Amino acid sequence: MAVNLQKGQKVSLKKSDGRKLSHLMVGLGWDSVKQSGGEKKGFFGSLFSGTNDIDCDASVFVCQGGKFVDKSDLVYFGNLKHKSGAIKHMGDNLTGDGEGDDEQIFVELDQLPAQYDKLIFVVNIYKAVERKQHFGMIKNAFIRIVDSDNHEELCRFNLSDDYTDMLSMIAGEVYRYKDEWKFNAIGSGTKDTGLSTLSMKFS
Repeated sequence: MAVNLQKGQKVSLKKSDGRKLSHLMVGLGWDSVKQSGGEKKGFFGSLFSGTNDIDCDASVFVCQGGKFVDKSDLVYFGNLKHKSGAIKHMGDNLTGDGEGDDEQIFVELDQLPAQYDKLIFVVNIYKAVERKQHFGMIKNAFIRIVDSDNHEELCRFNLSDDYTDMLSMIAGEVYRYKDEWKFNAIGSGTKDTGLSTLSMKFS
């Protein structure tokens, strides 16, 4: 049974039988606020019609020594596969076992080169300032970790803070500690307008 985490809580990533986790899927999801007439749409679809569509993107900063040091280590919609081959972003593909996930990122921990020790998962709204959009327009946001070998959900963090006026969100991080991997539930909203300014927080 998955562990429901609180903000700031850390948990070791292991299989249910205690063995090391080698392959994981990080799922991130949201619901939109209710539309007029009670209509509800997935957050990575259109919240509104016409020019008011919200374009959100999940990304992962792949860090060395706890720092983001090379722009080629950013996995996002413009670079769906890390150069190591160990991290793959599924884009807007909602197929597979992650029902409810709007974005899925697969990580092969056992294939990740030793110099990489932290993966920071973020979401930002494209052109949020120009379109006057922010994360207060969503609800039921979450990040979850799944053992992709057997599709077992290991932990889930519901991002329940008020993110009104926030343009980006740092959802959580997977990091190497000694000889094991852990997950840290972060859930911090920021006013960074894009990945370039967000990257400065991790450099």
